[in-house]
Amino acid sequence: MSASTNPNRAARVAAGVVAGGLSLIAAGVTGAVVAEKRVVSRILDRADPEAGERFGRLRGEPRTVVADDGVPLHAEVDGHGGTGTTFVYCHGYALSQDCWHYQRRDLTGGGRRVFWDQRAHGRSRRGRPEHSTIDQLGRDLYRVIEATVPDGDDIVLVGHSMGGMTILALAERHPELFTDRVAGVALIASTGRLSQVTLGLPSVLGRAIGASTAPFMRTLAWRPGLVDHGRRVARELSFLSSRLFGFGTGEVSAAVVDHLDTMLRQTPVDVITEFWPTIAEHDRLEALNALANVPTLVVCGDRDRITPIDHSEAISEALPEADFVRVPGAGHLVMMECPDAVNDALRTLFGRASAPAVEDAV
Repeated sequence: MSASTNPNRAARVAAGVVAGGLSLIAAGVTGAVVAEKRVVSRILDRADPEAGERFGRLRGEPRTVVADDGVPLHAEVDGHGGTGTTFVYCHGYALSQDCWHYQRRDLTGGGRRVFWDQRAHGRSRRGRPEHSTIDQLGRDLYRVIEATVPDGDDIVLVGHSMGGMTILALAERHPELFTDRVAGVALIASTGRLSQVTLGLPSVLGRAIGASTAPFMRTLAWRPGLVDHGRRVARELSFLSSRLFGFGTGEVSAAVVDHLDTMLRQTPVDVITEFWPTIAEHDRLEALNALANVPTLVVCGDRDRITPIDHSEAISEALPEADFVRVPGAGHLVMMECPDAVNDALRTLFGRASAPAVEDAV
């Protein structure tokens, strides 16, 4: 039986690609399959200054936040209150709060910090498939704020990719919050409208791959258990595709790539397929109006294949007072790839948002 008629083999190959993920971009990594073991070995053999990092092991005080549809969401609180500002971090698609490792490690003090796992990601529970929407994530964020931010505290919201979309969904539903309490917003590698993404490939090929994503996702949803098994088996391909689509053109620590790959592989494939339609249809540029008078930071790597730099440029154009930081050579996981550049930009935002409260935090 050929590979094209063997559904088990086909699912295993597709699954390995999905783990590289941001899982939507399978066709782009097939050329790496032949040399994958040799390439991965070469990467892993390099001296790695990040090998001792405690990825996934930085923890705060656990909180359970119940969403408006009854789903338990996992949040963690770091630091102490009393400064008048709480910082809330929202992670991206197929990741978890652990993607903020370097921000959690380095941006300490100065107030309460809240890290939470979006529904069906990390340690948060899953809801009904029809609730896997950006609108629901915005409502979830509102509940997280209610449960973890003390009354009277200003709020600084930091979102990466889908986390930025979550912030815009909150702004669309609760614009008054951005007038009364939100003192700052950071949108990192995010977008107000997800369309015309080419995955860093020539435009015609990139759009063709994008158009094939929806049927590809439906195929994956057909046998999620088999696909998840394939993701574990195709470890080298998973690592390579995580490197290719998560990061830019510079040298990246193997430990950092492995940390991303671990988060991706821990996200079940049916969660990935459930959330894809709402991400593909995301269009909330008008919600940026709620941020017009809020100190805002826009950050993107100029080698981001998932939400290319022109998406961040569009946000910056809609918010002319926003600080726009372009990180040369960086990819989609810019806050993991170039943490110093991102942290410096966040320090500036925090200073703009509430100088007296965070002056000593950074």
